Amino acid sequence: HQQQEQQQQQQQQERHAVHLSTHPHQGLLLPIDPDPPLLCRPHPGVLPVQPGECEWVGPGVLLHTGPVWDSSSVGADVEKAGGVAGVRELLTRALRGPLLPAQQQQVLSALEADPKLVHRLGVGPRHLPALVEHTPVIAYELLLRLMRGPQIQAFLSVLAHTCMSLHSMEVVNRLTTAVDLPTDFVHLYISNCISSCENAQDKYVQNRLVRLVCVFLHSLIRNRIVNIADLLHEVQSFCINFSRIKEAAKLFRLLKAAQAGLEPGS
Repeated sequence: HQQQEQQQQQQQQERHAVHLSTHPHQGLLLPIDPDPPLLCRPHPGVLPVQPGECEWVGPGVLLHTGPVWDSSSVGADVEKAGGVAGVRELLTRALRGPLLPAQQQQVLSALEADPKLVHRLGVGPRHLPALVEHTPVIAYELLLRLMRGPQIQAFLSVLAHTCMSLHSMEVVNRLTTAVDLPTDFVHLYISNCISSCENAQDKYVQNRLVRLVCVFLHSLIRNRIVNIADLLHEVQSFCINFSRIKEAAKLFRLLKAAQAGLEPGS
């Protein structure tokens, strides 16, 4: 009789074990928490990069640093001119003040040696006003090489609204003779120059700005870079307001000659 009871208990335990294997959740003493607590775990460490392995650079690495430059893609001529790092260092100095003639020539030589170098220097539209004022020659060369780039509209927009100066006029004047600039940009820049003259408070500064603008417009009209009919009324009004200045009176006569269909040089 005892043997039968033992056999029954053993069979019962086996059936219970089989039931737990097919329904494991029913054998737990505690209910399953649908929102288990978050446990603090240390971040996995980064193994050192072995020779021959590719090192991945994530956005977090670049968050507080500058771009990572590929020096292997730089030509030998650029390396002779100081390399990408050397050119970038000189451009950083140019944002703070003028460069020495030898330093300017170093940057120009590097740009001439590698036409695609301008896209690896990290120069953006926000850097343009400082470069125009401190190194207009370099600013012109950079813009000339960025003309077919995707950011050229942003660069021209900044240039059109840059504070008027002799250097900014020099850059724009050289660009107008080298490439076909958008008509909207040229008109906007001229309007900005006229507004700068009208808003100048100091008479000496105002007279100097008016002379610069007159010479600039005279060059654009004689070289047939702008269609004077599009700006006739605005420029005529400018000349009349500052008729006391010799250059403005001379520009007014040129406008009248162009309006009458006469040769500007006659």
